[in-house]
Amino acid sequence: MIINRTNLNTLFAAYNAAFRQGLIGMQANSQYGIVAMTVPSSTSEEVYPWLGKIPGMKEWVGERVVENLRQHGFAIRNKDYEDTISVDRNQIEDDQYGVYSTMFEALGEAVMAHADELVWPLLKAGFATACYDGQFFFDTDHPVLDADGGTTTVSNVDATGADVAGGTWFLLDLRGTMKPIVFQQRKRADNLVRMDREEDENVFMRREFVYGVHCRDNVGFGLWQRSYGSKKALNAAAYQRARTAMLGMKGDYGRPLGIMPTHLVVPPALEKQGLEILNAERNAAGATNVYRGTAELVVVPWLA
Repeated sequence: MIINRTNLNTLFAAYNAAFRQGLIGMQANSQYGIVAMTVPSSTSEEVYPWLGKIPGMKEWVGERVVENLRQHGFAIRNKDYEDTISVDRNQIEDDQYGVYSTMFEALGEAVMAHADELVWPLLKAGFATACYDGQFFFDTDHPVLDADGGTTTVSNVDATGADVAGGTWFLLDLRGTMKPIVFQQRKRADNLVRMDREEDENVFMRREFVYGVHCRDNVGFGLWQRSYGSKKALNAAAYQRARTAMLGMKGDYGRPLGIMPTHLVVPPALEKQGLEILNAERNAAGATNVYRGTAELVVVPWLA
């Protein structure tokens, strides 16, 4: 290929088409939206004071009660992420540029997988990572107010018995807008940028035509009240403990939160156990499986 602006524009159009194909093809495999709410960001850092209070209607007696959101100071700072592909000038001149189309398609797939690569590891790290109230996201002593206004604690983690290697799983209430994870998005990485002019330093000094993407985003924890984490063996007894704890979840002043578990999230290694609990008609003893259909099973490769 002769190196001129017309041919380079044509080449970029082909690479961009392959990139877009990768974006579209990988979209169906994305799972982060199951547990994360996407929040648009307009600055370098966003503060989430509203995480300290779950709204709830109350009887209006006398003057309206004004609810002041607690200032927990919880903020998520955006980070920069990039990926770059360089194409050797000689390969373009020698008509070998076509082999790079697969790489640009893979770049599109990587962009689409980016949110999953942030969201799911954060959920898994919730046993040792603090959320807005200063406690680990999955913890035994989240502070709340009891019916008399005194401080008490609530647990959203299974503290019964010993942990099991590779046994991390989650029971979640994913109804409505509020989700366990916040995916904060400042700039999407769906725009392929090029440096392919003869006067660009990378071309002049290194014979490289460079193409890349850039995004700004980050993740953080949302409401722990809708999540229950366990590192115990996944069986009917453990599932019952998790379900009972979530159904009985209360907020400040002893107000029931109406939590209803909807999804059982597991790594691939626990798919069989999850299917047995939620899909089997009978348990191992031959009795009716009372937990059949009580939640939707989600198997997440990112948790492996």
